[in-house]
This record gives sequence, C-alpha cells and structure tokens, in this order.
Amino acid sequence: MMFEILLSKIPGCFELRPKMFEDVRGRFVKTFHKDFFLQHGLNTEWREEYYSTSSQGVLRGLHFQLPPHDHEKLVYCSHGEVLDAVVDLRVGSPTYGQYALFRLNSEEANMVYVPRGLAHGFFTLSKIATMMYKVASVYASQHDSGILWNSAGIEWPEKLPILSVRDAGFKKLADFESPFVYEAKVRS
Repeated sequence: MMFEILLSKIPGCFELRPKMFEDVRGRFVKTFHKDFFLQHGLNTEWREEYYSTSSQGVLRGLHFQLPPHDHEKLVYCSHGEVLDAVVDLRVGSPTYGQYALFRLNSEEANMVYVPRGLAHGFFTLSKIATMMYKVASVYASQHDSGILWNSAGIEWPEKLPILSVRDAGFKKLADFESPFVYEAKVRS
C-alpha cells in the first residue's frame, strides 16, 4: 500500500501517511498517486499547487474559499514541523464547528486531505517550515475568506502568534454564516 489512511473525527478529512523509501542517498516520498486516490474516493483533479514558508511562531489561517470556488486541499510540511488544524464549517455535519489537529513534519512526511467546507490553518513549531498545498480550484480573490484563528476553541501553542493583518481581522466562527452544506459520502 502506498499510503496509510487514518480517519479523523471530521468526516471526509484524512491523515495520509505515505510509504517512504530511504537509503544512503536520503529519502524518497510519493505525495500523490492518482489510482490510489481514485480508489479511495479522494480528489485527483488538482488545479494549483503552491507552498508557503513560515518562521517559528507564525500562525496562518483559518482559510477557505467560498462556493463556487471552494476546493479540496492536500497539505503537507516538506521542511520543518507545524501544528495543522481544520474546522468543519459544513451545515448539517455531525462535527459542525469542531476541529481536528495534526502534527505535520518532514520526518514523517504525513499529509492532511481537507475536503470542501473546512477551514484550514497551521502554527509553525520549527524554526522554519515549508507547507505544500495542492488545491482543486484556482485561487479566486473575491471568494477567499476565513474565520478568526482563536474563535473555534483550538488550543494553539501560542496565545499571541505572529499573524497577518488579514488573518487577525476575520469574523469569529460564531458570527460566520456558512454557505457550506454537508453531504455524507461513502468511502471505499
């Protein structure tokens, strides 16, 4: 098996642990395999891929794109370590308003598959961290949004993280009127 898939408490959100190959030269990690993703009902049509580099103490998030430009994401930390978080914003979901946390790092090469309708963010634990993102829709600035980083009950490692002005100005989760609707999916 190329990936071990671990369920999270949020329906449709998974931690993926790829099989790693190591020898005297270093490490080789496959981050995507179309047939495996199709077999497990995961998105295979990625429209953009990008990365961010952040210093220790930086918190990015909690971000998402609004419909009709909402998207699935596949995120992983290619250098360093982060505390990754998702918040379920899908009306009707059994975990609406709840969050899940994942410790992503380059040593384990673990990834998080984030379905549509979840806010995503992370806190940088290492001196520097590089986060990679595959997304299923192209960035649309007029649909780019978020919720306030400290309004979902997440126990972040730092009470006063380094934030962008934009991230510090988002609405609280309690004040956000979600356009996302939960659709239960059967996973094979």
